[in-house]
Amino acid sequence: MTLDNSTSTQSNWLLAPWRILRREILPVLTDLRLAIALLLIIALFSVSGTVIEQGQSPAFYQANYPEHPALFGFLSWKVIQVVGLDHVYRTWWFLSLLILFGTSLTACTFTRQLPALKAAQRWKYYEEPRQFQKLALSAELDTAALNSLTEILKTRRYKIFQEQDKDNILYARKGIVGRIGPIIVHIGIVTILLGGIWGAMTGFVAQEMIASGNTFQVQNIIDAGPWADGKDLKNWAVKVNRFWIDYTPSGGIDQFYSDLSVLDDEGKEVDHKKIFVNQPLRYHGVTFYQTDWGVAAVKFQFNNSPVFQIPMAQLDTQNKGRIWGTWIPTKPDLSEGVSLIAKDLQGMVLIYDAKGQLIDTVRSGMSTKINNTNLKIVEVIGSTGLQIKSDPGIPLVYAGFAILMAGVVMSYFSHSQIWALQKGERLYVGGKTNRAQVAFEKEVLEILEGLSKKSTALV
Repeated sequence: MTLDNSTSTQSNWLLAPWRILRREILPVLTDLRLAIALLLIIALFSVSGTVIEQGQSPAFYQANYPEHPALFGFLSWKVIQVVGLDHVYRTWWFLSLLILFGTSLTACTFTRQLPALKAAQRWKYYEEPRQFQKLALSAELDTAALNSLTEILKTRRYKIFQEQDKDNILYARKGIVGRIGPIIVHIGIVTILLGGIWGAMTGFVAQEMIASGNTFQVQNIIDAGPWADGKDLKNWAVKVNRFWIDYTPSGGIDQFYSDLSVLDDEGKEVDHKKIFVNQPLRYHGVTFYQTDWGVAAVKFQFNNSPVFQIPMAQLDTQNKGRIWGTWIPTKPDLSEGVSLIAKDLQGMVLIYDAKGQLIDTVRSGMSTKINNTNLKIVEVIGSTGLQIKSDPGIPLVYAGFAILMAGVVMSYFSHSQIWALQKGERLYVGGKTNRAQVAFEKEVLEILEGLSKKSTALV
């Protein structure tokens, strides 16, 4: 007796978690209000991740989101960095929301959608006239035949069910795919969520500013998931063959381009593309976007000297435009020199002396006299700003959207059912549908009208 009680107690202890899951947790997870609330919260934080710049430096947020005055009275750089709004899509709480939402949809699929589909596949014949009174639509016909109804239903793509030993009863249905649609929609959404989570955990974002003619490997990663693997990045490099800008007749920027070559570890070109805005280069799951530009260096020559190249740095203009500058000596002992200023890649360079006075303005290929020395500006070299992204979850997201759209289309199909019973000269017909009630009523009326015509023709 003691052994039996012990076994029963152990069994109850093992079943307790399942009972709690079934009675307490599952009803909450499958609650439609929870799913809607989670969807709204995810949408809200997704919007915040679009509005608030992601993956920037602390100095950027301190400059654009000061504490006094804070945006909306509370949104400052400290709040952004503490909560993680500077990398929303990789925060533990955002990923937890996605997991919880996916779990809710999965639980709903198994506890509601699949049972509903199984129930739709189960059916029984109506063998008594009183059963037709429970249907939303029903009718009694005096001179109609069941065989005529069967022919009409077949022309309307109904699937007919009849037993061989009972040829006076009939069941027909169509649109069972409409019951499968919601399940497919849930599968599509869960697939999208999995793709988003996988991308957040394994993807990365990098930024590079590379001078025209230089070769580089992706190194300046500004944001990366905890499972991101950058080993493959060491096996290949990218060369900026040329960077240039097309200008409008008024002097504004029309478009900027980068001619890129992907090189393997032996320096051989394995891919090549000219990129510009909205036309990136993709290689081994890494995408290179054209996002920025700058002035990298200037080539110059004194008299008949070799051509020298020195870098140019962007100057602080207090948000009044972008200019780049550098200083070059005009004497071997570096005791005197001039400053060169450039604001774009059209080749125009402004030359200033040590007192800040403008000496001359020249273009690429032109020369000017500086301290009895002939200074020639050979070329202003541009640099391309590339944003580099890797998101292994994108194929899953695309697949999820395709599944979702297919499920939405399937959900528009109405699951319509029709029963019929022949009792002597009387034919009982009834039906119901799960959606598009008005269209179904019209269809049933057309079926009954067709039966009446057939009966009249036979008479």
